[in-house]
Amino acid sequence: MKPLNVAVLIETSGACGRGMLLGLADYMRGNGQWIIHRQEQSLMDRVPDWLRAWRGDGVLTRMENPEALDWIRNLKVPVVQIHDTPPFPDLPSVSANNGSIAGLVFEHFRERGFRHFAFCGFHGAKGRDDRRDAFTRLVNKSGFHCHVFPGETRAAAAPTTSEAEAALLGYLTADDRELVVQWLTKLPKPIGLMACNDIRGQQLTWVCHSAGVAVPDEIAIIGVHNDDVLCELSTPALSSVASNARRAGHQAAVVLARVIAGERLPSRHVFVEPAGIVARRSTETLAVEDRQVATAVRFIHERACSGIAVRDVARAAAMSERTLERRFATIMGRSPGEEILRVRINKAKQLLAETDFSLNMIAEKTGFEYTEYISRIFKKKVGVTPGRFRTRSQNAAAADKLASHEF
Repeated sequence: MKPLNVAVLIETSGACGRGMLLGLADYMRGNGQWIIHRQEQSLMDRVPDWLRAWRGDGVLTRMENPEALDWIRNLKVPVVQIHDTPPFPDLPSVSANNGSIAGLVFEHFRERGFRHFAFCGFHGAKGRDDRRDAFTRLVNKSGFHCHVFPGETRAAAAPTTSEAEAALLGYLTADDRELVVQWLTKLPKPIGLMACNDIRGQQLTWVCHSAGVAVPDEIAIIGVHNDDVLCELSTPALSSVASNARRAGHQAAVVLARVIAGERLPSRHVFVEPAGIVARRSTETLAVEDRQVATAVRFIHERACSGIAVRDVARAAAMSERTLERRFATIMGRSPGEEILRVRINKAKQLLAETDFSLNMIAEKTGFEYTEYISRIFKKKVGVTPGRFRTRSQNAAAADKLASHEF
């Protein structure tokens, strides 16, 4: 077959863009010959000179520069966008599932007992609106209130070019910093705060430190994309959602190949599920004012897989089982027994994904007495059998090929 000439306009300055390129490489290894045309660039770079005279078969893009986007639009070749919010709704796109990302963050905070929530984005970062709205809806639906950074939506005026660049490239302007400080200091504490991405999350750890706000004890912060460098350079290290950029790159290549081949797509827009949360110091806290309930939660998290029962938790927290049940449910939104089971299931998921242990051994290591019981309860809570979960988790390449047949 004739090789395909594909222009790849994806930034390489962050882990997200590099992950997408790795996903593209995964696709190329098993699906014929592509000739890739690309250069090192950032999200706000202009149209590369070579693209002005380029004649190829298709384009994968993650550009944010308006001039570049207009040029790409007029190339008259198939274009697939890899964007949080695609700039061209009528063109095929691959995006992170912001609803699932928001759900992971909310559950992460609720597991730690938070009852106050916030979201912080940038003025000029319209691409993260869906993420903010998904998190806000979920918080409100659960009976809480989400505090949204006002600088993100201030004055209906469009952002200036410098504001848009600051939002995308990650530098903190003086005006933005002052607004963030004023907002953070007025938030109720303790509070769980979702940053629109790791760039913003790292900035928030800086601002909190300079403003004398303790992270994570007063404000627990979590970002999105799990850029290892940014997260580990934050003080404290930043928890983040692994948004599965590598799979997004693979899926974008699948879509582009099908469009170039003239196939009809059942759906123009493909959404990629996040891989999970990587917890670090920025959310390592319990936002529980009731010290006995906090003791109970900590005991469960440390000992759930050793076969404890609710009576053991009550004994550790120095209260009766009935009192524990009542106070625990009021603060955590679930019973002590449900929390023990949740911790055990999560540990079982980790062992299934990361080891080759038999199910019998995993049952022993997670506090389940019988293999039959862990099989039954795992399927009830997770929706698939342990064996199916292991297959999905340990064979990412196969999962990508399976998903490619769903378009």
